[in-house]
Amino acid sequence: MNAGGGAGGAGGAAASRLGIGVVGSGRVGPVLARALAGAGHAIVGITALSDESRERAAAMLPGVPVLDVAEVVRRSELVLFAVPGGELPDLVGGLAATGAWQPGQLAIHTSPEHGYGVFAPALAVGVIPLALHPAMVFTGTSLDLTRLAEATVAVTAPAPVLPIGQALAVEMGAEPVIVAEQDRAAYAEAVGAAGEFSRAIVRQSIDAMRALGVDRPERVVGGIVRAAVEEELIAGEADPDA
Repeated sequence: MNAGGGAGGAGGAAASRLGIGVVGSGRVGPVLARALAGAGHAIVGITALSDESRERAAAMLPGVPVLDVAEVVRRSELVLFAVPGGELPDLVGGLAATGAWQPGQLAIHTSPEHGYGVFAPALAVGVIPLALHPAMVFTGTSLDLTRLAEATVAVTAPAPVLPIGQALAVEMGAEPVIVAEQDRAAYAEAVGAAGEFSRAIVRQSIDAMRALGVDRPERVVGGIVRAAVEEELIAGEADPDA
């Protein structure tokens, strides 16, 4: 794919079928690869170290070869890094040091805290960087494909290639939301707080109900939490400054 040519509009990027390699077989990588395969892209390889990750890759991406990182990058027009954010800088730098990157290659990661700047070591070669973070909790199963339809993807990229990132988010089944490079840290803090505080409050409430001897406390708490969150989300849509 000529990514520069596709940058003229989301439709141009979406119309080009890519050979996609995936680095990381946790709960995120195989799901996003499956979604992109459903949009017509070819998954050319995936990394998987543990038995669990190999089983997940085989279940979500049957027939896709398990390869080492260097071989995944060598075969790919687009490399999707679905690894913890703390591992990204060394991984990207190591690939640059060994000359693994290819001119015109698309490089995408799913870490909330990093923007496209984490790919700086690869830019001199002509790699096209994007950051796409799906704001959802993954199970690593096909159930996530349905959840993607209700999720947003934070897209951060240089202006000329933003349409490519937006198009890929749509092809995943989600709604793209542009987040500026300098705002990624604050974005990561916000989505992290939403998830962590929600879990903590639910756990605390369930434990308190259980201590009172309430039968199936998760059902009681679940009804309250879902209603409260839904009401607050609706209120936020009506008045963003509320």
